[in-house]
Amino acid sequence: MTDHPPMRSFGRIKSRPIKPRQAALMDTLLPRIRIPDGTIELSALAPGAAEVWLEIGFGGGEHMAAQAARRPDVLILGAEPFLNGVASALRHLDERGLENVRLHAGDVRELLSRLPDASLARIFILFPDPWPKARHHKRRLIQADLLAELARVLAPGGRLRFASDWADYVDWTLERALRTPGLSWTAQRADDFRRPPADHVTTRYEEKRLGDCAPVFLDFVKA
Repeated sequence: MTDHPPMRSFGRIKSRPIKPRQAALMDTLLPRIRIPDGTIELSALAPGAAEVWLEIGFGGGEHMAAQAARRPDVLILGAEPFLNGVASALRHLDERGLENVRLHAGDVRELLSRLPDASLARIFILFPDPWPKARHHKRRLIQADLLAELARVLAPGGRLRFASDWADYVDWTLERALRTPGLSWTAQRADDFRRPPADHVTTRYEEKRLGDCAPVFLDFVKA
């Protein structure tokens, strides 16, 4: 397992006041489902889970909660530094009564550094901040070192899904992922990346179409 310094989070950690109900869940539910510090024993987090998935930057938690509801046999880890997003996700988990999600309210690289090799079956990175200005590209989540870490924690046959509605970020990600040892792009034809995958869950953020192109979905598999 490789040690990495924590990656600086360039996004907003908190913007608007957290609603009272969500604030209460931050005090009650989050401590119960927070991923503990130190070495992570995945079997202890969810004994009997068929697989372990990770969503990086889960936003408001809609996609994560929907996937967890579909697959109660899977343990889903979620990482998000934006506290309003964490609070929103807690509401979704509480309303659905989901017990198979564990959260890291912080930078995902700190979490990745504590995960065992080949421990994840799926990773989702959906519509991350594109940082479209060239001088800000160094702030993008997708970088060579992060992709190397994702390849390390993916099990053979495991899948990484990246989605964006910014054309330059799609090209940026594809270029770097194809240079990452162990990752292979699964697309065989244009519809494989132009159409949402069958198991995709559309969120309110995605529906806003804030980017400069239609959503693109890149799926990679670990060799």
